Amino acid sequence: MPKESFLVNRIKSVGFALKGAFLLVRTEASIKIQFFIAIVMTIAGFYYEISNLEWILQVFAIALVMGIEGLNTAVEKIADFVQPNFDERIGFIKDIAAGAVMIVSIAATIIGLIIYLPKIF
Repeated sequence: MPKESFLVNRIKSVGFALKGAFLLVRTEASIKIQFFIAIVMTIAGFYYEISNLEWILQVFAIALVMGIEGLNTAVEKIADFVQPNFDERIGFIKDIAAGAVMIVSIAATIIGLIIYLPKIF
C-alpha cells in the first residue's frame, strides 16, 4: 500500500478535527451553552464596537473555554470507557478535568467583564 502524501494526510486530519468539533457541539450540552454564549458575545462585540485587542482577547477566551471543554469531554469519555463502574480514582481524574474548565471559564468571564463593563456603564 503506497504511503499517502503529506497534503492528503493534512486534509484527512482537518476532516477528523471538523468531525470531532461537530460531534462535540451536537452531543454535549455544556458546549451548546458555551457556543450560545460565544454567539451572544460576538454580537455584543459588534454592537459595542470593541477594539482589535479586545476582539483578540475575546476570541482567545472563547476558544480556550471551548477547547478545554472538548478535552474535558474526551477525558470523561476515555475514563468511562476504561472504567464504566464508579471508581474514586476515575472520579478524581474527571474532577480535575472539570476544574480546568472552571478555571478558564472564570478567566473568560473576567475578560468579558473587563471589556464590557466600561462600555455598558
